[in-house]
Amino acid sequence: MAESKIIPCPSCNTLNRVPVPRLSQGGKCGSCGKPLFPGKPVALDTARFDKHAGAPDLPLVVDFWASWCGPCRAMAPTFEAAAAEIEPVARLAKVDTDAEPELAQRYRIQAIPTLILFKGGREVARQSGAMGAGDLRRWISRNL
Repeated sequence: MAESKIIPCPSCNTLNRVPVPRLSQGGKCGSCGKPLFPGKPVALDTARFDKHAGAPDLPLVVDFWASWCGPCRAMAPTFEAAAAEIEPVARLAKVDTDAEPELAQRYRIQAIPTLILFKGGREVARQSGAMGAGDLRRWISRNL
């Protein structure tokens, strides 16, 4: 039997078992039928955050941002493009610190944008400040 990974659905949060050889094909959620890898960052709130950050088999890169932040808005298209390139190796997500102050406080976000890479629920890397496309890809690759 082929090795499989547990992937949370970006739409309904259901955990899906996906055989590793099929990850590059994307796949659909067994519960809601939506794509497991939509090619864009997933917006997370406090209720959904732990399910995605704690996924044992899918690293999560979170952009903590705010709508009023100029550097956050400038980096948004770069982050969105990176999601399409990096999936299914990792999932990219966004957390609006104004809408989710509990998460911002839990992770001691003191500057935005701040990127945090999670593996299996643990923070493994952090970077504050806007990054260009090349720097973003290098940072993610180096820390995966």
